[in-house]
Amino acid sequence: MTPSFDINRRDWLKVAGGLVVSFTFGDGLSALVQQSPSAADGRTLDPKEVDSFLSIAADGSVTVYTSKVDVGTGMRIAIAQMAAEELGVDTARVSVVDGDTARCPNTGGTGGSTGLTRGGAAVRQAAATARQALIGLAAVRLERPATDLTIVGGEVRPVRGGKGIGIGALVGNRRLAVPLDPKAILMPPSRYSRVGQSPRRPDVPAKCTGRYQYIQDFSVPGMLHGRVIRPPTIGATLISVDEASVAHLPGVRVVRLESFLAVVAADEWSAVRAARELKASWTEWSGLPGHENLERYLREGVVDRDQAIVHRGPSGSLGESDPSATALEAALASAPTKMSATYFWPCQSHASLAPSCAVADVGADSGTIWTSSQVTHGMRATLSRVFGLVPEKVRVVFVEGSGSYGTNGADHAAADAVLLSKTIGKPVRVQWTRQAEHAWDPKGPQQLLDLRAGIDASGRIVAWDTQMWIPTNRRGARILLAAQAAGLAQDSGRDAAGIFENGDPAYAADHVRVLAHWLRDTPLNPSNLRAPGKPANVFAVEGFTDEIAAALRVDPLEFRVARLTDPRALEVLARGAKAFGWQPRPAPNASRPSTGPLVGRGVAYTRYKQAENYVATFMEVAVEREGGRISVRRVVCAHDCGLVVNPDALRNQIEGGIVQTLSRALHEEVQFDTSRVTSVDWASYPILTFPEAPAVEVILVSRPEEPLWGAGEASTVTVAAALANAVFDATGVRLRRVPFRGVRP
Repeated sequence: MTPSFDINRRDWLKVAGGLVVSFTFGDGLSALVQQSPSAADGRTLDPKEVDSFLSIAADGSVTVYTSKVDVGTGMRIAIAQMAAEELGVDTARVSVVDGDTARCPNTGGTGGSTGLTRGGAAVRQAAATARQALIGLAAVRLERPATDLTIVGGEVRPVRGGKGIGIGALVGNRRLAVPLDPKAILMPPSRYSRVGQSPRRPDVPAKCTGRYQYIQDFSVPGMLHGRVIRPPTIGATLISVDEASVAHLPGVRVVRLESFLAVVAADEWSAVRAARELKASWTEWSGLPGHENLERYLREGVVDRDQAIVHRGPSGSLGESDPSATALEAALASAPTKMSATYFWPCQSHASLAPSCAVADVGADSGTIWTSSQVTHGMRATLSRVFGLVPEKVRVVFVEGSGSYGTNGADHAAADAVLLSKTIGKPVRVQWTRQAEHAWDPKGPQQLLDLRAGIDASGRIVAWDTQMWIPTNRRGARILLAAQAAGLAQDSGRDAAGIFENGDPAYAADHVRVLAHWLRDTPLNPSNLRAPGKPANVFAVEGFTDEIAAALRVDPLEFRVARLTDPRALEVLARGAKAFGWQPRPAPNASRPSTGPLVGRGVAYTRYKQAENYVATFMEVAVEREGGRISVRRVVCAHDCGLVVNPDALRNQIEGGIVQTLSRALHEEVQFDTSRVTSVDWASYPILTFPEAPAVEVILVSRPEEPLWGAGEASTVTVAAALANAVFDATGVRLRRVPFRGVRP
């Protein structure tokens, strides 16, 4: 066994800062690895400059740079289309570099479906500015008025024909050196020839044939392999380590920094064996409520503050001016029909198909980190601050991970790799195990919602009250497991993103309040999981809406349509209903067969964040009489996100969101006892299987004249509600707790 590193936090800060990297790169190392982390091709990274977003080569090809990253969404091809449209070049001539802090301007991380709405929009505006500049340069060279010129096929030429000049010949490999013009005129939709099409994604062939390089496949010469040994219980601390237990393994190093414990080896199998065989003693710890006690834990938890997220009356928004909601309570008290219900959504894992992984090559104050983090610029700042690096000397490079949609374990794996690389003095790859991913990835937090409504004699909703118990978001970077175990100073931020949104109904109601009880504590570290909080909130709101319709003996679709006025909302409901073949009748279905499975249909609608996409989901289910097993037969989703850049990529996003959320609704729940997560494999944390996947039909409502909204999340939020409503229609049993592991008719 190679000598170990067993040092305290103070000594680590001194010694690691003075370690010398004792290896050299081989001749075959890619340009990505060779490039200095503090410089990249001489371009500016100022997002106020066009050159930060794009470059034009001598052959007329275009490279686009964005801090937004493609996590399998097809964002790269869509951004390429947007740039190509403005620059007048073929989409195939545009390549995209995403999430490389040394090459891309910082326009924010990836999340909230902002890849195109912010990242794509910024590139588009830069390309439109570049178009103006290119035409101006060509006007001088061609001695023609700029108004007489256009760009077609990568060449600036007269509108009415004549001699032209290629954009590569104009500026190839040189800077445009013009500021981004926020008022540069964009190509009108009537002239679109690339946006609205579905060119083939260049990443798909390799992904379908097992040749795509995910972060789990990435390596650099001289790289060592690391495995982190986490404590057996969440709050345990390290007492002692028996290094002799792995002394028989050649080339293995044990790294200990307070309660951070890891092994490093020249090959992965040696690291795996060492992690399994290393004997260590830990303190005992218990402090979790257990997943079966979560509802009581939430109700009895310490509330940091109460916040009226939504508070409106007949005359409009009331803000927080009437926190007691006197008028709402009066309307509830006087309503002839009063209803209430409680809905619960469990803690869930990101359940990425491949466990998190990262590679780091870090010296005293500089380095390069390859990670699947969705926020590479943010990670550069955090890793630099925590591990004593100089941000300007740190490069973080995005490499796609096999599974994402939120902050899974990727950022923690990057921190593990940085700590080990800085300690060892060589590049280190850290690969988490399946058990570690399920146990230690940040979770989508549990949510508890109480709903009340008052309905008058005409069926009008006179009062609606949603109260939710959710964990407080705290400012600052999230805690990194490696730094926490090593005792290094770091922020203590906590952020599950917009888990409070979509808690109010989309339908007409006289008085509406959404009251958030922000809780001080939460059992497991929370983070943003796809469409943070909205699947749970819409599950409750749309489920409760269905309860009201059922109580009034009104068709669920007709009930919704009668209380909506937005034409776009009405259109997605109408088009979805037509494709589904919806026939009006109240739920539950009174004409149930005497034999065979019970079949039902359900509908759910939302406007995402009450400000973005319009989504209507229709679902047909079958429920077995014996055992109550639920099968989803088909799903129809009508979706309006404004401008559609790439229809095929959009359909993929919508279909994927539906299937993933069916998995979350039917199967997924993080289980834990008083000291640890116990659902640490696919048997204890099952996900949807291929035979369970239903037929999915997507109806795209394209509006080229309207602004575009991102589509990575919106289709997820109506799924659980449509499913539960369909089960009620089939069986008469109302499901209010996820997951739906069966129903007794």
